[in-house]
This record gives sequence, C-alpha cells and structure tokens, in this order.
Amino acid sequence: MSKISSAARLALGLLGALLIATAAQAAPKVIKKVPPEFPAEASRKGVNKGTVKAKLTIEADGKVSEVAIVEAEPKRVFDKAVINALMEWKFEGTGEKQSHEVKLVFSNED
Repeated sequence: MSKISSAARLALGLLGALLIATAAQAAPKVIKKVPPEFPAEASRKGVNKGTVKAKLTIEADGKVSEVAIVEAEPKRVFDKAVINALMEWKFEGTGEKQSHEVKLVFSNED
C-alpha cells in the first residue's frame, strides 16, 4: 500500500466533492427558447430526421456565449441550425459561468 501525504488526501477529497457537486448541479432554467429551423437543404437531400447533442457555455448573466456540437446524426446536416438557435437561448442568471448539454431532435416527416 502506498503512502499518500495528508495534503494529497485533502486534494483528492476536494476533487471528489467537486465532481459530486458538479454531477448534482441542477440543469439551468431556460427563460427563452428558440426552436431551430429545419434546413431546406436537408429536405432537398431527402433527410427528414436527425438528432444533435450540443454543449452550451452559459455566462453568469444567463446568455449563451458558445455552442459546440458534441455529436450529430447525420453529421453536419443540422449543426448550423442548432448553433444559430441555441445562441439565442437565454437562461436564468446564476452569477456563475457554467456549461450544459442539450439534445435536439429534428423531424420533418408527414
């Protein structure tokens, strides 16, 4: 068994508490939600459905400052529509910068 200094044990304990607190953090409250438009080009190409998972960076005042596509199916078809819409979303300000993931589902089936 290896020896761990008390400072290292404290650091590991604090890291564990931080990870638990982050996992337990409630989802931010959306106060303005703009739905993405279904891209006309997708319809022309015969794509009638898809999903996009995106990571938002939300500033302390609730404004979205960055959107990153985490995964998309099909790839690169709905990304621009998602980014444009999510940049318009507004969240209740928490006083702290945070990130949040959302999944958007597209369907244009009759």
